Order: sequence, then C-alpha cells, then structure tokens
Amino acid sequence: GIDVSTQASANSAISVIQSAIETVSAERSKLGAVQNRLEHTIKNLDTSAENLQAAESRIRDVDMAQEMMEYTKNNILQQAATAILAQANQAPQMVLQLLR
Repeated sequence: GIDVSTQASANSAISVIQSAIETVSAERSKLGAVQNRLEHTIKNLDTSAENLQAAESRIRDVDMAQEMMEYTKNNILQQAATAILAQANQAPQMVLQLLR
C-alpha cells in the first residue's frame, strides 16, 4: 500500500504515483496509435469494398448486355429460319399451280 505517514514515505508514494501516471500515459499513447491505425485500415477496407461492389456491378452489366445480344441474335436467326421454311413450303405449291 501507500504510506503517507512521514514526509519521506509521502515523497516515495508521490514518485510511485508519478511513475504509474507516466506508464498509463505511455500505454494510452500506444493505444491511441493503434486505434488510429485501425480506423485508417477500416476506411481503406470500406473503400476497397465499395470499389469491389462497383466492379462487380460493371461485370454484371456487361454480362447482361452480352446475354441480351446473344438472345437478340438467336431470335433473329430463328425468325429467319421460320421465314425460309415458310418460303420452302410455298415453293412446291407454286410449282403445282403453274402445272395446272
């Protein structure tokens, strides 16, 4: 414990308390530095997460555009095939009409 019954013991107690205060202050400084580094890291991670989400969105948009182009192409090809088939089916009927 701390003895303050005499001047010498009080001075000794003051020295112990000052030393403890200095130790606490040094530890608080270290913790403050760690806290600042952690806050900086959190901000960097937030920025990285936002950038990653933006990149993912751009990739999804490109994929969607590619799929729409593919769908449109296939739709046009199907319509063309249907039209060609319809014309091919009409050709024998035209020949038959010419022969009549």
